[in-house]
Amino acid sequence: MKTKFFIPLFLLFIGLTVNAQIDRSKQPKPGPAPEIQLGKPQTFKLNNGLKVLVVENHKLPRVNISLTLDNAPYLEGTKAGVSDVFAGMIGNGTTSISKDAYNEEVDFLGASINFSGSGAFANTLSKYFPRVLTLMADGTLNPLLTEEEFQKEKDKMIEGLKTDEKSVTAAARRVEAALAYGKTHPYGEFVSEETVKNITLQDIQTFYQNFFVPENAYLAIVGDVKFEDVKKLVESNFSSWKIAVAPNVSYSIPKDVQYTQINFVDMPNAVQSEIAVENLIKVKLSDPDYFPLLIANNILGGGANARLFLNLREDKGFTYGAYSRVGNDKRYPVRFVASASVRNAVTDSSVVEFIKEIKKIRDEKVTADDLKSAKAEYAGSFVMSLENPQTQARFALNILTENLPQNFYETYLAKINAVTVEDVQRVAKKYFQADHLRIVITGKATEVLPGLQALNIPIFYFDKYANPTENPLTKKTETVNISTDEILEKYFKAIGGREKAVAVKTIYRKGSAVGAAPFPILFDIRSMTPNKEVQTLSAEGMGTLQKVSFNGESGYQEAQGQKKVLEGEELAKQKASRPIFPELFFKAEGYKLSVEGVEKLDAGDAYKVKVTSPDGKDTYRYYGKESGLLLQTEDTMEMQGMSLSQTEELSDYKEVNGVKIPFVSTSTVGPQKIKVVFSEIKINEGVSEADFN
Repeated sequence: MKTKFFIPLFLLFIGLTVNAQIDRSKQPKPGPAPEIQLGKPQTFKLNNGLKVLVVENHKLPRVNISLTLDNAPYLEGTKAGVSDVFAGMIGNGTTSISKDAYNEEVDFLGASINFSGSGAFANTLSKYFPRVLTLMADGTLNPLLTEEEFQKEKDKMIEGLKTDEKSVTAAARRVEAALAYGKTHPYGEFVSEETVKNITLQDIQTFYQNFFVPENAYLAIVGDVKFEDVKKLVESNFSSWKIAVAPNVSYSIPKDVQYTQINFVDMPNAVQSEIAVENLIKVKLSDPDYFPLLIANNILGGGANARLFLNLREDKGFTYGAYSRVGNDKRYPVRFVASASVRNAVTDSSVVEFIKEIKKIRDEKVTADDLKSAKAEYAGSFVMSLENPQTQARFALNILTENLPQNFYETYLAKINAVTVEDVQRVAKKYFQADHLRIVITGKATEVLPGLQALNIPIFYFDKYANPTENPLTKKTETVNISTDEILEKYFKAIGGREKAVAVKTIYRKGSAVGAAPFPILFDIRSMTPNKEVQTLSAEGMGTLQKVSFNGESGYQEAQGQKKVLEGEELAKQKASRPIFPELFFKAEGYKLSVEGVEKLDAGDAYKVKVTSPDGKDTYRYYGKESGLLLQTEDTMEMQGMSLSQTEELSDYKEVNGVKIPFVSTSTVGPQKIKVVFSEIKINEGVSEADFN
């Protein structure tokens, strides 16, 4: 069984539809730094502690409202996720307005109101501002926290966590933060299925009472309003918010590792490695180093013109993109992170290049042109951001919460322009810790560890929940006393028997993939033994998006009105393809099979079988040790000049006419993952020779 025949074409199609054509060959010429004029906020404070900032801007008849709770970080511990569940519940009606009525009125007004665990945001036409502010206040002061909504949000979160269980990226992000801060720090703890199950409705209500309080709350209103009118409305709607102070607990300050090291997380299903080269930095907006650090990071990894991208992507072709980032925090250190998702085969080489670029920006002064370009890019993005009323609200809020000078943002560009090449090197040496880097790599041990070990960098091993573990390559391996013939016979027995498999002449499959594009993609796949197949992608209201057809001797690919005849290697590949139970053809067609061992997949232990085609190409098939079913396939493919690993996970086997068929196929190519769920599968019906003409 296979469904990934046209995945590369599908990924290319999606890429073409969401990416514009950009000419990166010419660097824009920087212009003079513009004068920055920001509206001065007028402020007042309610008796309950709520601070209000109002910026009048009558350019457009719109108003933006943002409520920010500037509470100190808080460890949720064994009930991690309580703030996330609460965020999903608040805003779904109030004690006086039902969920449907609340949402319908907001929609009727053409407004938006969104809540989170740390505040709320609303956008509206100025003529509806009074009512929208009232609705936002009602949602804030009188949220509808019911058992029914609680269970819905809790179940939704648990389902999401189960989905992420197989995600290499999710595991990487979780471990990267947990190792940097420790799991007992608010910035390092993570949500798990176990902690979510511990949460009760009472925990949600307690969280609201403790943290959704006015003492550290700021209400910023920007737009077509008058200060006196706003003051009356805010006092009318928010004065009843009960006085309370959120908990303020101090936590230990995390520290960097004593020496540069690799922290490795084994994910056997990884088709690429997630690399994060990180160390902690202590930077606040008010620090003199803040602006030089922004420029240094921009030159190192701030975008497509930065050194990391040009090296790892444009020069080496190791990845689709490599970047770095820095942040700021008034309470605790933040992480400097340089990261990329790279092919397994170049994981070790990528680590070398990351370290090289970090050392280079520390040891050598950047060029005047690099500095000039970085300043121009930052100035442009800063000026563009001023068009957004949310930016003005955030700037006004930062001045208050970060204790910044009143002209901080008015002189922002001047401070950017004042950065020198000496400043860049100074902050790079100070904040990019070449001798204290934590290099977190999440990937497939069997493919990437040998190369990493050759780098002579100390390696420590962790599981996907940041717990120390042993080297996965030195674990006692299980002796495999089973032949490939026995594995295949067990497979045929598991799906219903060899005779029933032989009797399958055609298979029709209908399904959909959600999340791979901004709209659901519908799949129609028709296969006929030995090698005929037609696959069609469509979308409701858009018709056919792609079609790949092969009649056993010739075929074509069609997308966006362009039709391409299959030739050369593509044609030979389809002639050799066996879309229906290829195991039936291996021996007769000269394929060589060997048992490579037992590997632990998310679906359980599986026999790894190497399949070598007559032309010498190796692919791998994983058969469940207990179930006997085909759980995963793995091979390599060429895409846009890069060699990428491609896996297909098969699950949710159901019986169709006495034969078990997988109803879920999850294909992963590089950073892209496509999950197809089949709603209908037919055997020996629904397919005819005419389908392949």
